[in-house]
Amino acid sequence: MKVDNKVVVVTGGGNGIGRELVLQLLARGARVAAVDIDQAALQETLTLAGDNAGNLVVYARDIRDREAVAALPEQVAAHYGAVDGLINNAGVIQPFVRLNDLDYEAIERVMSINFYGTLSMTKAFLPYLLRRPEAHIVNISSMGGFLPVPGQTVYGASKAAVKLLTEGLYAELLNTPVRVTIVFPGAVATNIARNSGLGTLPSVDEQGAIKMLSPDKAARRILDGMERNRYRVLVGSDATFMDFLYRLSPERAARLIYRQMKALLPE
Repeated sequence: MKVDNKVVVVTGGGNGIGRELVLQLLARGARVAAVDIDQAALQETLTLAGDNAGNLVVYARDIRDREAVAALPEQVAAHYGAVDGLINNAGVIQPFVRLNDLDYEAIERVMSINFYGTLSMTKAFLPYLLRRPEAHIVNISSMGGFLPVPGQTVYGASKAAVKLLTEGLYAELLNTPVRVTIVFPGAVATNIARNSGLGTLPSVDEQGAIKMLSPDKAARRILDGMERNRYRVLVGSDATFMDFLYRLSPERAARLIYRQMKALLPE
């Protein structure tokens, strides 16, 4: 779906990839509704929109709040007249600890934001999207959604759930005007650790260093995939390589990612 003159909702629009998605959608001629739990971050996005700010409306909402999410489609439709697209980008990671040391509060937070937040947004907006001549849903999973990352096991499970949810939705909507895209970003230079309440993560050594993609490049690849109605989008050379390796040998891929990430795990 070409986004020019379309109305697109973006979650996590206050920072990182989400903010870049908002700004680049505006630059491509879309009208955007940005959703984020952080009102101050949304205001920063609005300021950065500059001359395009007239085509941006922001909503400070917690996507874990099902009632607040259920009210959003009518609010966006009342403002713009319609809703044509939804990009479920909001997400958090877990503390970098093994499952044995991860408490249930952290587990439930990750699942409620990453999976149930995406599910609630999709359920809320889908009836509105089905009324349009063409529409699009983009769900952001993760390289960790197809590849086991030590210290991020529950995060990976939440993103694997997003993967299967999106693929199932794609199949269900084949004979409708709604297209569906699943996105697998690799390492992207965002503040997701800080925004997840984890502060600054310890750095890995030079041998295990991972080259991170910038958020603007990640957003560009996501939107290019959306506009081409791609079923599946891999973002970053690491995601592309690990996708290939995991298909070839899942065990070898798991051992490789462990060697790269073990420096982040406490002894």
